[in-house]
Amino acid sequence: MTIPRAIVCDFDGTLADSYAGITASVNFVRASHGLPPMTEADVRPHVGRGPTHLLVHTVPAGDPEANVALYRQHHPSVMFSGTRLFPGVAPTLKRLHEAGVKLAICSNKPVVFTKRLVEHFGLTPCFNAVVGPEDAPRPKPAPDMLLEAMKRLGVAPAETLYVGDMTVDIATARAAGVSVWVIPSGSDSAEALAAAKPDRILGDFAELASILAASK
Repeated sequence: MTIPRAIVCDFDGTLADSYAGITASVNFVRASHGLPPMTEADVRPHVGRGPTHLLVHTVPAGDPEANVALYRQHHPSVMFSGTRLFPGVAPTLKRLHEAGVKLAICSNKPVVFTKRLVEHFGLTPCFNAVVGPEDAPRPKPAPDMLLEAMKRLGVAPAETLYVGDMTVDIATARAAGVSVWVIPSGSDSAEALAAAKPDRILGDFAELASILAASK
């Protein structure tokens, strides 16, 4: 494909390994109900569909809304220590930004957390927009958030590439009429991603820049 005018990325599992921090907050909520801790591997499959989905599937006790509130209260205490960028992400984003590609994040993660992490990693100058579930009527896999991101970037679906790590990202892109590439670095397996038929499966995020450079 030709280099897109805009690339919109998911966050958890795509740009960053945030599972340690997410697991710590899940276990904080579980402990409040006297439940034993879960492993990171057990929590991982439930990440990426928003905090309500995450807590409903990992904390089978208490009121779901109260559990989400407790999770959100706790998460800033572990968010920075429990999140790391995947190798090659920072230089790849900076390279794309310097090449004039408009960049945005579209994630089901609470937008305040995403923005704080982007700032923490020094990536704020790279992004033209950061969109979360608070910014649209429906979260992914509905297309609303991705459509909002494109609106903020001033681009059309045909000019946009979405990069994620889950089948929900593929469904979101398809619903928005956008090309989608995925990386098997998050909550879904390579087999599940392949079965959902993305336009391309990447080995890692850094591969994105080299492929686009080769297509010039």
